[in-house]
Amino acid sequence: MLKAKSKTGLVFFPAFDWAIDPSHPEREERLLYTQDQIFEEGLMDIEGIQEFKPDLVTDQDIQRVHFCVPDEPTVTTSSHYVSAGGAKTMARELMEGRIEKGFALVRPPGHHAMRVVHGGRGFCNINIEAIMVEYLRTHWGVKRIAIVDTDCHHGDGTQDIYWHDPDVLFISLHQDGRTLYPGSGFMEELGGPNAAGYTVNIPLPPHTSEEGYLYTVENAVLPILDDFKPDLIINSAGQDNHYTDPITNMNFTAQGYARLTELLNPHIAVLEGGYSIEAALPYVNAGIILAMAGLDYSHVLEPDYNPAVLKESKDTLQYIHKVCDRVMDQWNRRGPELSQKVFGKKEFHERSRSIMYDTDGIYEGQKEILRSCTDCAGSFRIESKSDRGWRIIGVHIPVNACPACKAQGEDWYEKASGADKAYLQDRSRDLYLKKS
Repeated sequence: MLKAKSKTGLVFFPAFDWAIDPSHPEREERLLYTQDQIFEEGLMDIEGIQEFKPDLVTDQDIQRVHFCVPDEPTVTTSSHYVSAGGAKTMARELMEGRIEKGFALVRPPGHHAMRVVHGGRGFCNINIEAIMVEYLRTHWGVKRIAIVDTDCHHGDGTQDIYWHDPDVLFISLHQDGRTLYPGSGFMEELGGPNAAGYTVNIPLPPHTSEEGYLYTVENAVLPILDDFKPDLIINSAGQDNHYTDPITNMNFTAQGYARLTELLNPHIAVLEGGYSIEAALPYVNAGIILAMAGLDYSHVLEPDYNPAVLKESKDTLQYIHKVCDRVMDQWNRRGPELSQKVFGKKEFHERSRSIMYDTDGIYEGQKEILRSCTDCAGSFRIESKSDRGWRIIGVHIPVNACPACKAQGEDWYEKASGADKAYLQDRSRDLYLKKS
C-alpha cells in the first residue's frame, strides 16, 4: 500500500450556502470537482493522508485580527466562520502532532481582507490565514511565521495586517499590479516603519510560466526564508496563475504548482483563488497534495499540458531575473537603516488611505498613527469612516508589546471620542474591548 512520507491532513469545505451569485467565478464547484477527483484517484486511500472536519472560529478568533464594522455577524456569514475554522483545524492538528503537513481546501477565501473590515473586497470578508496565524501565536506561542502568498492577485489584505510586524514575514508572488486587481503589490511596498523590508512583493509579468515562477522561488523566496528562519511556513495557495484561468494572464501548470510546493515545503497551505474549475483545479490540487505528502506527482498532467507552448519569452525571463535581483537587494537592506531612509526618524508616523470594497460597493477613508519602536511592532491607532455612515476608532497593541507601546495604546483608547465605536485590540493580553 502506498504510504505518505509526511502525514498530511486535509480539510474540505465547499460552502454550499455561500456565493456572490450562482454564476460568479467564486462558487462551490471550485472545490466539488477537486473533491471528486481526489477521491476517484484514490488519494484518500493513501496511508498518511487523512481528512478532518473543519471547526468554527469564534468571534474572539476574528477579533485578534480584525476591527469588524459594525460587528462580526454583520460583515460575515456562517460559511466564513467555517472556512476560517478549516484553516484553524489544520493549525491545531499540526501543533498537536497528528499531522506534519496540512492543506485547508476551503472557501470563501480571505487574503484581500484587511485589518478593518466594512464588507467584502476581492471576494474576501475575513482573512483566514491571518486568523490562523494569530491562533498559532496566541495558543501555541509560535514566534516567527512566514506567509508566502502564491495567488495570482496581490495579497493586499494580509500585507495590511502584517505591515508593521517584523515577526511575520509576508512574501507575495503575483501578476504585476499594473495589469491585474487589486493594482498593488509593487516592490516599493516593503512594510511599515517598524518592519521595513519584512513585506516582500515580487510582481511578475503576464505570461510567466514554470521556468519563471520556479526561478523566482529558488532565487528569491527560498534565500529570504533561509535568512528569516521562520518557525512555520504558511502558503496562501491561490491557483489562479494557471494557464486556463479565466480572470488572469499567467501560464503556470499543475506540475509547476507541485514543484513550487515541494520547494517551498510549507507546514500549512490554505486555498485562495483559482477559477478554472474543471481544467485546472483538480490537477493542481492533486499535485499539491502529493507534493505535501512527499509522493511522486509526475503523472499529474492536464490533458493539453505542453510546457514548450507555454514557455516564457527570453525577454520575459530576463525581466524576471532583474526583479529577483532587486528583491534580494532590498531584502539585504531591511531593518532600521532602510526604515529611516524611507520613512525618516520620527516618534509617530501617519498615513491616510482610501479603500474600495469592490465586492460590496463600499468606500472607506482611513487614517492611521503608529508609534515608532525598535522593541516591538508598535501600537497604532486607526480612524475609519465608510460611505455607509459607520465611523470607528480602533487601537492595536501588538503581541509582546513593550511597556511604552502598551501605555500609548491604552492612552489612545481612553481618549477615543467622536466615533460611533472605539475598539481596543490588545494582543499582548489577548484582549478585545469596545465602547460606544
